[in-house]
Amino acid sequence: MNAPSNQAIKSQASTSPLANPWVQLIIGVICMVMIANLQYGWTLFVGPIDAKYHWGRASIQVAFTIFVVLETWLVPVEGYLVDRFGPRWITVIGGALCGIAWTINSMADSLPMLYFAAALGGIGAGGVYGTCIGNALRWFPNRRGLAAGLTAAGFGAGSALTIIPIANMIKASGYQHTFLTFGVFQGIVVFVLGFLLLVPPVSLMVAPPKLAPGASRFQAKPIEMVKTPIFWVMYAMFVMMATGGLMAVAQLAPIAKDFKIADVPVSLVGLTLPALTFALTIDRILNGLCRPFFGWLSDHIGRENTMFLAFTLEGVGIIALANLGTNPVLFVILSGVVFFGWGEIYSLFPATVSDTFGTTFATANAGLLYTAKGTAALLVPYANVLSAKTGSWHLVFMLAAALNLIAAVMAILVLKPMRGSYTSRSMAASPAPKPA
Repeated sequence: MNAPSNQAIKSQASTSPLANPWVQLIIGVICMVMIANLQYGWTLFVGPIDAKYHWGRASIQVAFTIFVVLETWLVPVEGYLVDRFGPRWITVIGGALCGIAWTINSMADSLPMLYFAAALGGIGAGGVYGTCIGNALRWFPNRRGLAAGLTAAGFGAGSALTIIPIANMIKASGYQHTFLTFGVFQGIVVFVLGFLLLVPPVSLMVAPPKLAPGASRFQAKPIEMVKTPIFWVMYAMFVMMATGGLMAVAQLAPIAKDFKIADVPVSLVGLTLPALTFALTIDRILNGLCRPFFGWLSDHIGRENTMFLAFTLEGVGIIALANLGTNPVLFVILSGVVFFGWGEIYSLFPATVSDTFGTTFATANAGLLYTAKGTAALLVPYANVLSAKTGSWHLVFMLAAALNLIAAVMAILVLKPMRGSYTSRSMAASPAPKPA
């Protein structure tokens, strides 16, 4: 099958009734909701898998690391293909791989098979994630923070609707049936919606009518971007923030069990649920809401100022969770604070990359920075090692909090002046182009 030319893709986008920013945003959000459980629902399966095969939590969690590494480190390649050929086929193939991955999980009777499924899921989810974020950045040049935040919210909060059904299905029918049922459904939805994604008009990407505050019109290729110190500052900050968040995502269930509060009933906002189930549900909701909220805020007060506020919030939340989390009610509330202060990295950093390096190569550039999540995932298994050696999670929490607070300070004292200088130089070198 011959790939469509760039001109064909652009003509198709300009004539389709689906070529509307909000329509494209909604399609992207739904796709993100469908792949969210591959990451955020994983923690519910760790215990049942270990109970059936006794492989050990640490060995099972290697699958989570494989998933995150491949989900992130291949996004630049997938982003290049999206920038070259459009968003459709990467999303369609990604949806198919996600469905196949959970189908294999439902049959996996060995660790290598579990790891293979994690690899397929990571490749598929990364393709869908990177494509939808890149498309949102291009369709909304003057509201990148909000657009990226709404799209990323689908991934962050998408699993909130299914946490309770998945947990109930695991108890009623077993984790294998649950993997198969949700895997097939999620994969089919993404496969179908992928055909509806389009690229925006060239004029919107190259010469938008308005840019976000602090954004430049410079269009940097990925190879040019990675040669700048500012990219590596953002990369280091992303790793610092992602480490603590991924640790919470992967280890929240084991932490709740070690705190001996996982099954303790908690009553809040008129609901009564076991502490772990309540925490997982609220965490997903707040993890999703924070992405458009902080993205919208950054469109108005600046990316770095917003980073400082959000990163500090998470750092303080982690410290409080470490010291007060043995109380079931506080465990639910404080875990929500941690997730609310973490999820915004998936809207702030993509928006900052596009502000700084342009949208012509937005998907590939944002994908390169997104690999920092994969780097952080390599550190997640060490949380189990540290907690086992020290006999508690306190040291793990303190290290994660320190990384968050360092990143908050770097946003103001390092990233902000560097990006201001870079943007000024690029604006002087690249005056506003006229649309074709």
